[in-house]
Amino acid sequence: MAAPATEPAIPGPPEAAAAAELSRALSRLLPGLEADSKQGRRRALEALQRELEAERPWPPDAAAAAFQGPWARLLLPGLLRRLADPAEGCRALAVHLLGLGLRRAARPRDALPHLLPALVARLAGPEPARRAPPEPCEELRLALVRLLALAVDLGGAALAPHLDDAVRVLRCTLLDPFAAVRRESCACAAALARATPDHFHMQAESLVGPLMQTIAHQHWKVRVAVLEATGTVVQFGNGKCVDDVLSHLAQRLFDDVPQVRQAVASVVGAWLLELRDRYSFFHKLIPLLLSGLDDEIPEIRQSAASLWEQVGLQWQKENEEDLKDKLDFATPPPTHYPQQGSRPGLGCRELVFRNLSKILPGLCRDLADWVAGTRVKAAQLLTVLLLHAEDHATQHLEPLLRALQQACADEETAVVSSCTKSAELIGTFVSPEVFLKLILPPLSRCPSASSLCVLAAILRGCPREALRPHLQTIATELAHARVCQASENKLYLRHLLLCVRALLAVGREDCSVCSLPLLQVLVAVLAMPGAADLDQEVQLAVSTLAEAEGAQGPQDVYRKHVAALMETVTASHADWMGHSPELAQFGMLITHAGPAVGEVLHHVMPTLRSCLQPTRDPPMRLKLLSLLPRLLLRASETVDSQRQLHGHLEMLVSDILVPNLQWHAGRTAAAIRTATMSCLWALLSSGALSAEQILEAQGALMPQVLTALEEDSPTARLLSCRVINLVLETAGDWREPEQLLRIHPELLKRLDDASNEVRLMAAATLATWLRCACRDDGKAYYQGHVQYLYRELLVYLDDPEPAIQDAVLEVLKAGAALSPELLLQETESVLHKHRSPARCEQLLQHVQALAAAR
Repeated sequence: MAAPATEPAIPGPPEAAAAAELSRALSRLLPGLEADSKQGRRRALEALQRELEAERPWPPDAAAAAFQGPWARLLLPGLLRRLADPAEGCRALAVHLLGLGLRRAARPRDALPHLLPALVARLAGPEPARRAPPEPCEELRLALVRLLALAVDLGGAALAPHLDDAVRVLRCTLLDPFAAVRRESCACAAALARATPDHFHMQAESLVGPLMQTIAHQHWKVRVAVLEATGTVVQFGNGKCVDDVLSHLAQRLFDDVPQVRQAVASVVGAWLLELRDRYSFFHKLIPLLLSGLDDEIPEIRQSAASLWEQVGLQWQKENEEDLKDKLDFATPPPTHYPQQGSRPGLGCRELVFRNLSKILPGLCRDLADWVAGTRVKAAQLLTVLLLHAEDHATQHLEPLLRALQQACADEETAVVSSCTKSAELIGTFVSPEVFLKLILPPLSRCPSASSLCVLAAILRGCPREALRPHLQTIATELAHARVCQASENKLYLRHLLLCVRALLAVGREDCSVCSLPLLQVLVAVLAMPGAADLDQEVQLAVSTLAEAEGAQGPQDVYRKHVAALMETVTASHADWMGHSPELAQFGMLITHAGPAVGEVLHHVMPTLRSCLQPTRDPPMRLKLLSLLPRLLLRASETVDSQRQLHGHLEMLVSDILVPNLQWHAGRTAAAIRTATMSCLWALLSSGALSAEQILEAQGALMPQVLTALEEDSPTARLLSCRVINLVLETAGDWREPEQLLRIHPELLKRLDDASNEVRLMAAATLATWLRCACRDDGKAYYQGHVQYLYRELLVYLDDPEPAIQDAVLEVLKAGAALSPELLLQETESVLHKHRSPARCEQLLQHVQALAAAR
């Protein structure tokens, strides 16, 4: 035991007199401490308290010297016995008096050999593994721990011989049920470590276990106290303690209370600055401190950053010779350095770089941990590490990319967000020659959404000058069918689109050299069934591509590349099925390319003819026939933009429309006929065909159209009526009356259709037919047919539907000009048969006026 610096002087005559006086006073009171009654012992203790607290006209040094003898000889033994008093009040007074005595005594260390065993008896008992402490009162246990702390404070290094007893007490009180006792014990443990630095390392490991058992206590103040005590205990302990506490400290990084996380940062920062064996533990301690740089509380971030800066500066100073060249020839930060913060100091960067190989394996495992919070922290830490490592991350790139690709598939958005930031940093600091060799081959073999997510982030972080030579390679790889057609998953398509947008954002005008493969990717994305919500983003990307090429807009981009795209897409049309991605791309091209479609009719029409044969896959035919009406309705802006459609009209009618209008059994065949009829209606109503062309085409189409009037689908029957009406209006005079005569019986049947819309359209078409018959030179040829038509139409003037009655009345009025006398005769003959002859009267008046005019 080390001797104190100065020994108090031997009491002189004044001190001896004071000691004698105090001894006499104590001698009168001390027998009362052994009284049988509780009241007697309590009165004696209270009298002792008054005696000790009384003001005496002695100098402080003289009072302490005078008190030392009576205290050690008389008072201390008696008070220590009262610590086991049956009465709680007596025990409390005894603890209080012991504290007073330690403060007043000239040599408080002399009391330690007696005090420490007594504290062990009251707080630890004979068995450390006891279930309950010997002292049942928790307030008294708190007072006893404070008494121990006072003894540590006053005894200092003299406590070394009694270290076992003190540690034994603390091992129990650190697990005390009373939270205040635990807090006080933590403070006492730290004070004990500081008081006995030369001996404490032999006992430090004994306290680590209880401290770690308490570190997850429900009270946050207890957790903070444990962390602070752990910092001091480990600081004065041996190296083995560090490994025992690191995992527990790491768990406190997830604590909901900011004060606890702040304590972790402070403790770890102090270890990095002061721990004797800190160089051996840098790779374990650095991640704990750097995790604080991403804390949600600004104060914790600032504190962790300040500590980290101090650590870096200290390490830099300690290794100045080793870093001499880097200090003398310091490199400035890259021109494309991230803007999220200032560049860390050289010492901090070197510390991370030299320990990165030891940190990364565990960090990559944490990125795949089953606990979401662990994955989030690991992802945030990886971003900080890469910001420090800069281009030194190149040598660890392969495991880094594997970990990032796995983490970017995480369900937690916070993990994905941090990992994309890490990937951007890789793009910033690592040469494209390196990361492309590690990304593109696996992407080609096994494409995934997470791989594309990482690639897009790396491309966003890459500087333009470094990426320029590799634009064509990247775009070509993305445009390959095994990548751009690998999945219909929306997330996959979104990340594929992000890759294109990243290339366009970084490369800008440089992307003109790879505009064709980039447009291929955009077309492939837009054609996928899962890309319904990505339409606007794709269109924005096409507009950006147009800017990069200096084009006027998206249509100019399509016009420039549509021939090459169409050639690539249609190359495999002989093998297309309903689910073929090339079919979807073909459909997307012809609907989005606008006027450019008219420039590639030599690709479009043969492809349509081949794919729309009755022997081909019905779902594929149905998809194509569903697309065509949109093109044909705007023929002048699409397929006929170059006024070349007439050259393909015969193919369109004879090889595409007519074969698909032929009847075949089944619902799919019926849907195909309906879709084909829609195409025919769009073609005829678009205005792209002249009257002569319509008249030329109707010979082949009319038999199929008349047959379609009997379809089960009301849509097909309605479209058939519309097509017939349009042909009759457009074709003018019919030079073959037999063809005209074959039409009206079929239309007349449609007046009994189940659909009122079809009936009304049939009536309108009959009116058009009658006008055509009026224009024909051979009116007499139609006489018998017209009479039959008049007779049948008059029946429908009694239809239950007023709208049908009105429509038929208009038909008869329109047809009255053909043979008014005959209509007048037929009307008068049935006038008396009609239940509501009002419309017959109107018709009769109209016909009479027409006949009179003749």
